[in-house]
Amino acid sequence: MVNHSSPVDFLLLGFSEHPGLERILFVVVLISYLLTLVGNTLIILLSVLDPRLHSPMYFFLSNLSFLDLSFTTSCVPQMLIHLWGPRKTISFLGCSVQLFIFLFLGTTECVLLTVMAFDRYVAVCQPLHYATIIHPRLCRQLAAVAWVMGLVQSAVQTPPTLRLPFCPHRQIDDFVCEVPSLIQLSCGDTTYNEIQLAVSSVIFLVMPLTLILISYGAVARAVLRINSAVAWRKALGTCSSHLIVVTLFYSLVIAVYLQPKNPYAQKRGKFFGLFYAVGTPLLNPLIYTLRNKEVKRALRRLLGKDRDSREN
Repeated sequence: MVNHSSPVDFLLLGFSEHPGLERILFVVVLISYLLTLVGNTLIILLSVLDPRLHSPMYFFLSNLSFLDLSFTTSCVPQMLIHLWGPRKTISFLGCSVQLFIFLFLGTTECVLLTVMAFDRYVAVCQPLHYATIIHPRLCRQLAAVAWVMGLVQSAVQTPPTLRLPFCPHRQIDDFVCEVPSLIQLSCGDTTYNEIQLAVSSVIFLVMPLTLILISYGAVARAVLRINSAVAWRKALGTCSSHLIVVTLFYSLVIAVYLQPKNPYAQKRGKFFGLFYAVGTPLLNPLIYTLRNKEVKRALRRLLGKDRDSREN
């Protein structure tokens, strides 16, 4: 076994057994990454520059966009290098940083989506008290809680994972450094790490999902009591974008982390993991933009100002 304290390189296998597929994936991932940068940056700019979007919903959405930008940037550049050329290695330090960022941002997103579900619950079920309950100070506090919980979770789980005694071949059957892949690479006892992973999954995956389902259960009961078709459409428009994002996020997380341990599931899981790392940061701004009239109007106002400035 390799001395776990030595700064050895890891070999990320990814899709190296399919060289032709790697070139196709390189183009797809590169285009997706560029669109992700544009889409999420645009959401942040609109939320900051347009006074009509200075509301709790867009404050949380800008946090989500910044998170997506950070998440995809932590892995996609390295992924593009591996997809394009023969070099598939990542240093111990690089793997450590990537693992820390993945845990940090993944946990933060779970908590942040729960906070956004609470915001939508208050907007639908307590509309008259919304401004009083979801005030700017509370928004900042809730966002800070999400980021701090992600940081703490990563600080707790990263060191034990990196202290594992890794096998001499150092081949990670994945395209990024993640906890399950590194546990699989270990040649020693991983009982503690597996228990830690299970406990953290319950706390930061199952519990947030349960709270989100409870929130939307209350929203559904409130909507069913509404007799107005206009109010129905308004309630649906208030929650639909976030509900789609939550469904997409948790479907991919479950597909990646709760899969059976066999070669077919492992290969399928890599594709789900790729879409989780590249697809969700791309789709989130599209979902909120295409299904949200306020964002569309803000975008038109921003483009209108640009035209006016050029004419002057």
